[in-house]
Amino acid sequence: MANPKILQEKQQVIDEIKQKVEDASSVVLFDYRGLTDSEIKELRGKLRDVESTYKVYKNTLIARAMHDLNISIDEHLEGPTAVAFSKDQIAPIKVLADFMKTHQAVELKVGLVDNEVTPKETLEKLATIPSRDGLLTMLAGGMLAIPKDLAICLDLYSKQLEENN
Repeated sequence: MANPKILQEKQQVIDEIKQKVEDASSVVLFDYRGLTDSEIKELRGKLRDVESTYKVYKNTLIARAMHDLNISIDEHLEGPTAVAFSKDQIAPIKVLADFMKTHQAVELKVGLVDNEVTPKETLEKLATIPSRDGLLTMLAGGMLAIPKDLAICLDLYSKQLEENN
């Protein structure tokens, strides 16, 4: 029989995982096997820059926590698993996708975006969405194009009227 103290410690970790999942807008599970200590520090710093955190947990503890939350991701819990948590839905996905471009060792497994299980393929698509600032810039550019085009048209029309008179 297992030591009650060890069981209590494991339950505390399970509760920690559950709390972090409930508080996060996005949770990304990824394989970090093959990263050096300096690369892990670099990744941790990039995640911290977008107000995300990551931690490595035992797969059995992740599975227990997810089971308690009625989330089924057991098939993705093979090999070493790190978990990134964030209040932002897209930021950690973008950071991990960018990091994967230069570090082949990192591989996305599965994610939870707004408590919905999100497969690897969808995470990769979400990583291509421009940032909020980028989207706002595109919107502003589109909105400015309309009055600009109208001004050009009115100017050309007024010049045409002057030529005809």
